[in-house]
Amino acid sequence: MQRGNENGILEKAIYIATVILIVKLFFLQVLTPGYKMKAHDNVVKKVTIYPSRGLIIDRKGKVIVYNDAVYDILVQWNLTKNLDTAKLCELLNTNINFVRLKLDEIKRTTPNKPTPFIKLLDPQTFARFQEHLFEFPSFSFITRTVRRYPYLGGAAVLGYLSEVTENNIAHSAGYYELGDYMGTTGLEQYYDKYLRGEKGYNFQVVDVKNTYKGKYKDGKDDKIPMAGWDMVTGLDAELQAYGERLMQGKVGGIVAIEPSTGEILAYVSSPGYDPNLLTGRYRRHNFNILFNDYYKPLLNRPIQAMYPPGSTFKAGAALVMLQARIHSEKWSWFCPGGYRVGNHIVKCHGVHAIPDVETALQQSCNSYFCKIYNDFIMDSIFETPAIGYQKWWDMTSVFGYGKVLGIDLTGEKRGNLPSVKYYNKIFGTGHWRAATVISNAIGQGEVLATPLQIANAMAIIANRGYYLTPKICRYLVKDKKYLASKKQKTTTGIDTVYYRMVVDGLERVVLAGTARAAAIPDISFCGKTGTAQNPHGKDHSIFAGFAPKDNPKIAIAVFVENAGFGATYAAPIASLMVEKYINDTISKKRKPMEERMLKAHLMKTEYELNSIKTPEQLMLDSLARAKVKKDSIIRAKFKMDSIKQVKKKLDEQERIKFETIKRQQDSLRNKNTVIQKAP
Repeated sequence: MQRGNENGILEKAIYIATVILIVKLFFLQVLTPGYKMKAHDNVVKKVTIYPSRGLIIDRKGKVIVYNDAVYDILVQWNLTKNLDTAKLCELLNTNINFVRLKLDEIKRTTPNKPTPFIKLLDPQTFARFQEHLFEFPSFSFITRTVRRYPYLGGAAVLGYLSEVTENNIAHSAGYYELGDYMGTTGLEQYYDKYLRGEKGYNFQVVDVKNTYKGKYKDGKDDKIPMAGWDMVTGLDAELQAYGERLMQGKVGGIVAIEPSTGEILAYVSSPGYDPNLLTGRYRRHNFNILFNDYYKPLLNRPIQAMYPPGSTFKAGAALVMLQARIHSEKWSWFCPGGYRVGNHIVKCHGVHAIPDVETALQQSCNSYFCKIYNDFIMDSIFETPAIGYQKWWDMTSVFGYGKVLGIDLTGEKRGNLPSVKYYNKIFGTGHWRAATVISNAIGQGEVLATPLQIANAMAIIANRGYYLTPKICRYLVKDKKYLASKKQKTTTGIDTVYYRMVVDGLERVVLAGTARAAAIPDISFCGKTGTAQNPHGKDHSIFAGFAPKDNPKIAIAVFVENAGFGATYAAPIASLMVEKYINDTISKKRKPMEERMLKAHLMKTEYELNSIKTPEQLMLDSLARAKVKKDSIIRAKFKMDSIKQVKKKLDEQERIKFETIKRQQDSLRNKNTVIQKAP
């Protein structure tokens, strides 16, 4: 009886659970709209809507980067039937081999979901394809934007976008998905999380043929995309374009800074390229060409190329001398044409008497600056030269040498201001002194700096003792909200009174010194030329300066590789940039110089480049030479061995002949002896 009751209870429980399940299924499949649609062989498809990327604007309100619509064409392989590949090729402006290979790849990898077939299709081609989209029911599209650059330049500072990697996806906190694009270099990379905006989504109901049937839940789960922040930069678009024109046909860089704010006015890396080349369908092809270019246009020279600063280094050296009171501003020195260090002479530009530090800068006297460098490090107040050098290092590094300045670009190099530890490792502790590393005195030797560091050092002198961290972005703006990084001020600790003396000396450099060609009518221009020795070819031409002398508006550094003296190319280019920025035009008197700079082409011709061997070719040549030498040694050894063998053979023959004769003589002698003994 008890067992029967238990069975009855169990049956009732199963019955109740079955009823509940049926009611639940009825509610989900019949009364709930979403499941009702699915019950009729419909599916919900999530469609990403990409936001408009933020604009990039120059200091005068000119748009220097904007967006243009492009389209990704998708295909779902398992829905593809009776595909007219010939017509598809015609509409999409592609070839049959590409179509077959791409479809085979999609068939193998993702046959059951929409997969990119052609990316970044231009609007004209898409419009033609869209008219026939109904003939290809397994194909769909999503709208994207690509960047456009109306000034056709500034690639090194603006940057470009590229498709995300698995590592990018993993570190994007769920934002990026396969097939997305993100900033890869320049401002696009540094401020990517602000410029990119927020993606939106549409949930669409489609049938098994991928035909749109309506919005899922009437769009309640859809998300509207949010545009990115616009960026206002300190760049002057016209000045930037002018700098790129001046640097055409030349290798090097220009950095111009507004001293009072630290904002970058112009940022030129040459040779450059049209950043529009790295957008759209042919981006990968164009990237490969640029990557393999002999002159490396993808190298961001203003922050990644490190050069000996040459004589531009002397302005800071003069301030260090005065602050440390090694010598006064009126200390005089007779230069006999160079500075002797043992058996070595650091040559100067001539024989001259230097009455003070201003004249030393004006004449760019190597001997003078070698002497004050030696006197600093070898001063008796320091127990060892290493201690003196460390003090010199500490005071020199405040000008930004040997450190990352913190510009809002990735990949900035720190240059090189060699340390005591470095020299102890090279020469041994206690086995070096000032004379051992005398080249540092004139910005040569192991001292290296980027164009940005040289321009920033001039901004320090222009400000009489401080600099604001160089920045390209002034602020970000969106919906009347503003974002701006806090300006960081760094001081040198050198008394402002000494800056007046050095500034006067730099003014004399332009008025009556090594940079007379850089003088600008009605503008007091201060600067310093530099000719950096280059062990791999012709010297580099360098100039750094600022203007006007009082209340400076621009500090600038120009590097032109393998161009000779600083006054030949770098100084004229810098002065034209300064005049253009301050006056917005070039005076008629200076038009011939402008034309000469614009026309100057210092890069090797295609014929000359073809004759230059790649590292691989040089290695093969080296191996070939080694093989020839080895073969020559083998042949010589073979020849010597042959001679030895012949000689040995001849010697053997001579020995046998000698022994034969000797035996004959011995036999004859014995015979004669026997005859004599006979009775």
